[in-house]
Amino acid sequence: MSTHEGFRTRPEHRWPVLIALGVGTGLYAVLPSEASGILRYVVVVVGILCAIPMVVTNPSRLTRDSRIGRVFAIAFTVILLVANQIAFFLLVNQLLQGQGSGASTLLGAAQVWAINVIGYAVVYWEMDRGGPIARRRDARDELPPADFQFPQDSDRDAVSEVARRSSDTEDWAPGYVDYLYFSASNAMAFSPTDVMPLSSRAKLFMMVQAVSGFILLALVIARSVNILN
Repeated sequence: MSTHEGFRTRPEHRWPVLIALGVGTGLYAVLPSEASGILRYVVVVVGILCAIPMVVTNPSRLTRDSRIGRVFAIAFTVILLVANQIAFFLLVNQLLQGQGSGASTLLGAAQVWAINVIGYAVVYWEMDRGGPIARRRDARDELPPADFQFPQDSDRDAVSEVARRSSDTEDWAPGYVDYLYFSASNAMAFSPTDVMPLSSRAKLFMMVQAVSGFILLALVIARSVNILN
């Protein structure tokens, strides 16, 4: 039973998502200058400014349902992803034109891919079942319809050692690491793996992420072959 009054299960830690966004911001800040330019400074400054109210409203665990904290978290993610999409198009153009040094361009492509994984994981984390606070606090019958189905949501009829980790038995709820893994799987496999999208918006976000990842990977492989030859 949770030690926090009113919570169905233990509230999620603040730091995994904040650290991930910090890593994403750092990766963007060191992108090749031709892919980020002055936007790198905007992303870093805005990221720091958005992180402050996120920490103030929920410094350790996500126990306070703060509209301000959530707005700044979403703003942080949107700015990072939008800036990263600009870098994506600039890098795709470089790869198509054969511009820039091979190593720098390929490293930049890997950074853009990693930022996409981090950013889309936050999007999935914020949208699913009302967000990270509602998922752990509210009774299941009171939650909004799920956007994603995790394996734990259907494991109650599995063998006992698996069923013990199911949502029904353990009162399990996904955390940011679960969405990060799912985001990375979608970016690499270009399709659902063990987590299934249920809503139209979830499918659209997954489609955009998978298409951009596929384009980047295809062009990186082509450029790598060209460099090796």
